[in-house]
Amino acid sequence: MDSRQPLKRSDTIADSMPDALRQSTYHMKRCFSRLVATGKRLLKRQHLMDEVEKSIEDKVERSKILEGLIGFIVISTQEAAVVPPYVAFAVRPNPGFWEFVKVNSENLHVDAINVSEYLKFKEMIFDQNWANDENALEIDFAAINYNTPHLTLPSSIGNGVSYISKFMFSKLCENCESARPLLHYLLALNHQGEDLLINENLNTVDKLKTALFAANNVISTLPKETPYKNFEQRLKELGFERGWGDNAERVKETMMTLSEVLQTPEPAKLESLFSWLPTVFRIVILSPHGYFGQSDVLGLPDTGGQVVYILDQVKALEEALLFRIKLQGLAVKPQILVVTRLIPDAQGTKCNREVEPIINTKHSHILRVPFKTDNGVLHQWISRFDIYPYLEIFAQDAVDKVLEHMECKPDLIIGNYSDGNLVASLMACKLGITQGTIAHALEKTKYEDSDVKWKELEAKYHFSCQFTADILAMNATDFIITSTYQEIAGSKEKPGQYESYAAYTMPGLCRVVSGINIFDPKFNIVAPGADQSVYFPYTEKKRRLSSFQPAIEELLYSQKDNNEHIGYLADRRKPIIFSMARLDTVKNITGLTEWYGKNKRLRDLVNLVIVAGFFDPSKSNDREEQAEIKKMHHLMEQYQLRGQFRWIAAQTERHRNGELYRCIADTKGAFVQPALYEAFGLTVIEAMNCGLPTFATNKGGPAEIIMDGVSGFHIDPNNGDQSSNIIADFFDKCKMDVQHWNRVSTAGLHRIHECYTWEIYANKLLNMGSIYGFWRQLNKEQNLAKQRYIQMLYNLQFRNLAKTVPVPSEQAQVHLPLSITKPQQSTMQTATAETQQLAPVVVPKQGQSTPTAVLGKSGLQPAAETPPTRAKSLQQKNSSLQKLCFIVGFLFLIYYVIRKLHYRFTW
Repeated sequence: MDSRQPLKRSDTIADSMPDALRQSTYHMKRCFSRLVATGKRLLKRQHLMDEVEKSIEDKVERSKILEGLIGFIVISTQEAAVVPPYVAFAVRPNPGFWEFVKVNSENLHVDAINVSEYLKFKEMIFDQNWANDENALEIDFAAINYNTPHLTLPSSIGNGVSYISKFMFSKLCENCESARPLLHYLLALNHQGEDLLINENLNTVDKLKTALFAANNVISTLPKETPYKNFEQRLKELGFERGWGDNAERVKETMMTLSEVLQTPEPAKLESLFSWLPTVFRIVILSPHGYFGQSDVLGLPDTGGQVVYILDQVKALEEALLFRIKLQGLAVKPQILVVTRLIPDAQGTKCNREVEPIINTKHSHILRVPFKTDNGVLHQWISRFDIYPYLEIFAQDAVDKVLEHMECKPDLIIGNYSDGNLVASLMACKLGITQGTIAHALEKTKYEDSDVKWKELEAKYHFSCQFTADILAMNATDFIITSTYQEIAGSKEKPGQYESYAAYTMPGLCRVVSGINIFDPKFNIVAPGADQSVYFPYTEKKRRLSSFQPAIEELLYSQKDNNEHIGYLADRRKPIIFSMARLDTVKNITGLTEWYGKNKRLRDLVNLVIVAGFFDPSKSNDREEQAEIKKMHHLMEQYQLRGQFRWIAAQTERHRNGELYRCIADTKGAFVQPALYEAFGLTVIEAMNCGLPTFATNKGGPAEIIMDGVSGFHIDPNNGDQSSNIIADFFDKCKMDVQHWNRVSTAGLHRIHECYTWEIYANKLLNMGSIYGFWRQLNKEQNLAKQRYIQMLYNLQFRNLAKTVPVPSEQAQVHLPLSITKPQQSTMQTATAETQQLAPVVVPKQGQSTPTAVLGKSGLQPAAETPPTRAKSLQQKNSSLQKLCFIVGFLFLIYYVIRKLHYRFTW
């Protein structure tokens, strides 16, 4: 437990630090002299702590000082910029709260400084000219967000929906006219031109209240199960339209909720009302980079967990939409489109198909749109770091294709990762719809000092584009979905991924004094789940995938090494502890192996099975993985693990992996996730869902998933001896108490079903789509001012940066096969039968609203209605015609190359 003296709530670092320094003047002068002796540099907390300890030789005195206020300030300092004679400190006493001070090393004088001044100190280390440039670009989103209400406590971060419900409740209570925005929102609800809930006859709050009272009298006389159509006409005469419910009971419940909101609004009632309003039917999900497909894509470049996440998300969202629409009494077919990149050179995948139905859904599709350049369609894969020159045109084309496929505007758009979030922001602005974003992983925190050292990394990563895209999308979006609290605000010791965008500098490019405020109510923690059809409890014997069990038996217990497994388990009676992850340093699989090798008690109790990577370093292109493979072989020999240890090569078949978890549970074993840091921990969810007691890192998301000692156990990845003993203690206790394993297994399942299922996730996301849709209507003027600021930065900053990213020099014009056949959503049960490629045709709807902004050649512009385009059917050609087309295409390619060379040498 940290015994250091904290600040009082009313104190600031600038107020308290002078007295703290004076209490140890001699030692502090020595310390600051050491800090400035080597000149300009940027120090992290550990370096600062080392300098303090070296400056105070007496252990008793050192301990006394570090346990006081000085120790608290040092341990709360994230970094310090040394620019002699000054040392500027960035102190973070609590998540989201920052203070900046500078200390003169000569006289220990302390001054408070603002964030801009602190960033200039950092810039002096890396680019002094930029630091002194009075015209350096400063980005300050706080200047236009001053009217936006914000949360105040670190513990409330990520509870945005609850906060804005309370705020809207206070607004609705102000006076008799306060409910008018809600009335206007309800009047605007429609589906393809048909009014929902109420019509123009109920155009005042008083009329609506009176009509609700009259409707209640009508419905109260009816049996609960009376179908809506039996009393539809009577409600229509009162001014009501469809959408209240499918029977009398549901209609009465929804109307009563609205009546209560209009009379005496409560936050909980508001949330309940918006959860049942018919507001979201059509959803677009953006994920441009990588190979997005349903098979044969995992493991390809830039293609991994995000694809699995989105496909599971889509299935859950469609199920939730269908359930809500049924209860609302509407005959509406939902639509979900995952918009990604079409890659003509698809590497044997289906990523060259324009439209692909999503397996196990009825109304969801993958819609692929190609990247284009001046020379035509880009046919090869492009790294996620090189994607930025293509995104603007991609966004324009995606809007056209979405409108063509859906035949109207979507209701909600969700971005994924930096590229998808930026495209979602452009599309949402153009269409005037509600937007959500999901980062998955922000690159900024993966590479230390990637902001101030951006020039060193620019050629490889193009962080100038990525960080600018991130900050634009974060501020443009209506709500942000994160999986954990730590993703937003980190921990007491370390800032979160989003918090790293609060203030930073990229010398020579921009100084961000206020990027994103993690107390903004747009942040919401909505954890995903595991696919319940794949990861289900080991006790559900009838659902078990017995066809996989012989292969799993061989995988676990075969005595012979092969290209899929090495090592063996001599004693099959022992439980198995099991881990599955990438073989890299952060996942710490070799760390777990070493813990096991060192702990004789643990080795006597259990076997260890690892699923990770390759066995042969030469098969990996990743230096880090190569080093980990070599280390794993060394550990096997060093600790003589054969007979107790099985190393299985990486497995990608999800259904077999699910059964593998359950087979481990059959041994009364456990799952161990030992990562040095884990943003969320999907394998933890999968294991607990299968009934495996789980031991997981206390660094990151798993610490939030598991209730330590109840539904699983936290382990410290930096303390292997302690962690291995925690695991051994559990199995020792299981030998003494045969029910202990079952209690932990059951508690883990309860925890997952209570908090971590896709059903919970989908309902929360749809609720946010509805609530934030109303929230953005309440803040129209504020949003307009912010959008103008974003538009300026996009046009003057991002577009120029995107032009600096190299574009492949050799590109062929690719002609894409299209069909005019419209997918029949009502009969499309699965995607297993795909006999042709599909390109939907626009059927313009009467009364279709015009988009509010258009992406033109100069960025965001006032809207003009996007004309529908008709897809043309290209029939299969005979072989001779194909040869002719190839020759013509080749000649066009030569023409473009010559033209490009001509322009290069004549300009």
